[in-house]
Amino acid sequence: MVNRMNFEIERKERVREIEEIIKAHLPSQESYQKTVMEAMNYSILAGGKRLRPMLMEETFHLFGGQHRELLEPFMSAIEMIHTYSLVHDDLPAMDNDEYRRGRKTTHVVYGEAMAILAGDGLLNYAFETAAKAFRVIKAPTETEELMQYKQVAKAIEVLGDKAGIYGMIGGQVVDVQEAAGSVDRDRLDFIYHLKTGALIEASMMIGAILAGAGAGEVNKIESIAGDIGFAFQIRDDILDVTSSQEVLGKPVHSDEKNEKVTYVTIMDLNRASLEVEMISDRALKEFDSLGVENAYLKELIRRLITREN
Repeated sequence: MVNRMNFEIERKERVREIEEIIKAHLPSQESYQKTVMEAMNYSILAGGKRLRPMLMEETFHLFGGQHRELLEPFMSAIEMIHTYSLVHDDLPAMDNDEYRRGRKTTHVVYGEAMAILAGDGLLNYAFETAAKAFRVIKAPTETEELMQYKQVAKAIEVLGDKAGIYGMIGGQVVDVQEAAGSVDRDRLDFIYHLKTGALIEASMMIGAILAGAGAGEVNKIESIAGDIGFAFQIRDDILDVTSSQEVLGKPVHSDEKNEKVTYVTIMDLNRASLEVEMISDRALKEFDSLGVENAYLKELIRRLITREN
């Protein structure tokens, strides 16, 4: 197990490096449409844990990835997609939240219309950014070059699938449809696996793909990441009840305000906590079965699921 102090030092350094990568891929704030660029950059530079690009990078290292220049556009792209989803989630038509990551949400600062456009802009710009990985492919042989082209193409396919109607958006759709009704556990699990789990799956799968992992290994990573996302969301339900806005950087009791069904409402806090423990244990056991090691990634997974903010 990684020492707590050493882990925090390493985590902060990784976040700092990820911030620099993201900034390098952001649009310039210029021309007549610069307001939407300002809103995009305001949203994505609001801070955060940068978990998805970090999971992507650490999974890349887990499988011995060598061509980091292919990875960096995807690290930025996954955070752009995650941020756009938050911008739209915060809108009055959705969760109607005024604070995100400790400061005013995008629609409060720029207005609803510009927030919608900023979210749209981030989603489109994410794929524009990911596609830039094709530009940096350099290999000593045609065979290796072709392999890298295939890896980037597969990574873009995964990014689109997990962000779209069969992934995050699909989960959001069911969440919105069921917001005012009664949701059974199967449907709630479906929402969580797609709405939260899909981008975590994409992050780790893309890291594995660009590192050259085999199809079986990528499938196993998808399963592990799905459990991480599931446990992460249940933990989020718990923190919405037990934490504070100062600690979380966003409003608490939001689920209650919006009359949302969560794991806390379909079972008590203790049972929800046991679910998190069971799912996280399953994820960590499957992680150990991979036969490759990354002590930092394993500790990161453990801390994600037991986090306090």
